[in-house]
Amino acid sequence: MTDVYIVDVLRTPVGKAPRGVFKNTLPDDLLAHTIKCLIHRHQTLDWQEIADVVIGCAMPEAEQGMNVARIASLLADLPKSVPAMTINRFCSSGVQSIVTAADTIRNQEAHLALGGGVESMSMVPMGGNKYTANPSIFNDEHVAIAYGMGITAENVAKRWEITREQQDEFAIESHKKA
Repeated sequence: MTDVYIVDVLRTPVGKAPRGVFKNTLPDDLLAHTIKCLIHRHQTLDWQEIADVVIGCAMPEAEQGMNVARIASLLADLPKSVPAMTINRFCSSGVQSIVTAADTIRNQEAHLALGGGVESMSMVPMGGNKYTANPSIFNDEHVAIAYGMGITAENVAKRWEITREQQDEFAIESHKKA
């Protein structure tokens, strides 16, 4: 297997949904801007050689639907020959996209791939535009998939005896790393 390296990390500032500075900015424009900044920061890379753009999106519908990864790639002026895919694994979509991009390199299918995530909670709020849950997911066996991340966080904290102070400390360190 081939070693994989993260060359750079970049993100937009965090806005405050639904009234923040990015509330009227389309998700594909946010993502395209970020990709353009990466291209500018790494002008020595041959962006024609990129094997894939893999973007995670928890709610890939409405303004962030229609393969937002492909739309943003084209808006960022990546070559039309560069493929792009949007993947959904809810809150872990962005992380999964990086794993998928890395696996492409690790498996020697490519030597350059881009992984990341995009989400606009202002344009596509939690649950999507018109979400009606299938009632069968609320049975005892599958009920966890119906929880939002807030309930999940509370359950994890209770089960593993993680205090609020420990959570806050972890969050601060995580944001520093981002």
